[in-house]
Amino acid sequence: MNVGLAITRNAVKRPDSPAVIGETPLTYSELDKTTNRIANLVAKKYGLKPGERIAVLLANRSEIVELLGGVAKGGYVYVGLNFRLGSVELQQIFENAEPALVITDTEHSKQLEPVVEKSVIPIIDIDEPEWRSTLDSMTSEAPPTLHATRSDDDFCIVYTSGTTGRPKGVLFDHNRSLHHALVTCLEYEINHESRYLIQIPHNSSVNITIVPCLIAGASLGFEDSRNFDPINYAQKVEHLGITHSFLVPTQLMRLLDRLPENSDHQLTGLITLGYGSSPISPDRLRELVRRFGPIFNQLYGMAEIASIGTILSKEDHIAGLNTKPELLASCGRPSYGVDVQVVDSDKNPVDVGSRGEVIFAGPHVMKCYYRDEDRTQEVLIDGWMHSGDVAVLDPEGYIYIVDRLKNLIIRGGLNIAPTEIENVLYRHPAVLEASVVGAPDPDWGEAIIAFVALREGLSIDTEDLRLHCRQSELTSIKIPERIEIIDSLPKNAVGKIDKQALRDQLWGDGRKV
Repeated sequence: MNVGLAITRNAVKRPDSPAVIGETPLTYSELDKTTNRIANLVAKKYGLKPGERIAVLLANRSEIVELLGGVAKGGYVYVGLNFRLGSVELQQIFENAEPALVITDTEHSKQLEPVVEKSVIPIIDIDEPEWRSTLDSMTSEAPPTLHATRSDDDFCIVYTSGTTGRPKGVLFDHNRSLHHALVTCLEYEINHESRYLIQIPHNSSVNITIVPCLIAGASLGFEDSRNFDPINYAQKVEHLGITHSFLVPTQLMRLLDRLPENSDHQLTGLITLGYGSSPISPDRLRELVRRFGPIFNQLYGMAEIASIGTILSKEDHIAGLNTKPELLASCGRPSYGVDVQVVDSDKNPVDVGSRGEVIFAGPHVMKCYYRDEDRTQEVLIDGWMHSGDVAVLDPEGYIYIVDRLKNLIIRGGLNIAPTEIENVLYRHPAVLEASVVGAPDPDWGEAIIAFVALREGLSIDTEDLRLHCRQSELTSIKIPERIEIIDSLPKNAVGKIDKQALRDQLWGDGRKV
């Protein structure tokens, strides 16, 4: 079995069922023919052999599904690139992946010029009329590779958005992605009637959205991930009859703060709204569920395990609002088919209530970092993927993330978790975003600095925010020495708050990484 076969099977079972919704809709029958043509075109015109890499540099648009399906059917390896990448990161990725073909559009072709100017890599611009005319001239019969591609053949490389060092290429074969797709369908209740709107960048959506929907025969829609507009998002959810979507916490905060409550009805068709990549304070979660209902699933994981390791389910959110408020600070319990442990520095499981590192094992853990054996061996040890996250396990198996190992602030010999301070800051009604980092301190080792962005139209003095922290449960050593109010916190390529960019302002050339 391979990902390409999923499209063909749905075309046989439900040929008229919508595969792509939005401005350029496609049925599964149409998608099957188009993906066959793409696979045939790549083989006949460009002469690529199975196993070669095809890089795709596009913003969110419906053609992504066609391209991914065509690459899968041809037995090639799909390398989705985030359009926010700079030329240095693109160059590093191209040196690692060595793509044999690049697919882009007119908007992003100039972005590639410094990377490919001295190479002979062919580039396809899908906005050029020649692309569709050439594609239409290809046979829509299935390529020979459709059934020759095995489940253990490589399928995709997902490049991480790490803030230090060169990007890491997380390699998955078809089997890993297909297994993960089944897990996603179970956790998110995706079936052939589901209509999924992709709002986050498509390169982050391959395993947690696109492949699961193709497996189940669901419909996929795309929304531009740039400059998230909550009003436009709600309108699109209503107009397209969307049942499923996924947002990062920053987008959910904007949905809370900028969508008028009299427009909340536009989201009533949502069955599941997932979120992840960073925590949300319990107070804001309560507000989300109050306004939009018990539709939220929180995933916790990392790109190296296709993003799903634990799930805080809808039922957990409801329990957190009623009888178990502590659950709203948890990232849930292990998902289907995933083994999760919290271990000490000697790799031994810690006692309930003690801190340790989260590690994962299971059938959808990555094969490796592509062409990077050293970094693979650092994190993939005896089949266990080491997350670098510090957590506590409770008696019922719920996991509570304390912080990233690299984010811990060491102050006077005490390990301080920024998340604990950030959660207090988020409780202030004027705070939209908050991030806490360590800065050099000659006496204490590190000082605590908080960066805060305020909700639109609100203002507050920084000393009042420090007073808010002092009046909380935080001990005196955890009170930020300084709070800086800025217009917007920096984000990385997938929309997470970029702590390293904030640390860079404080540490200079000798910064902590």
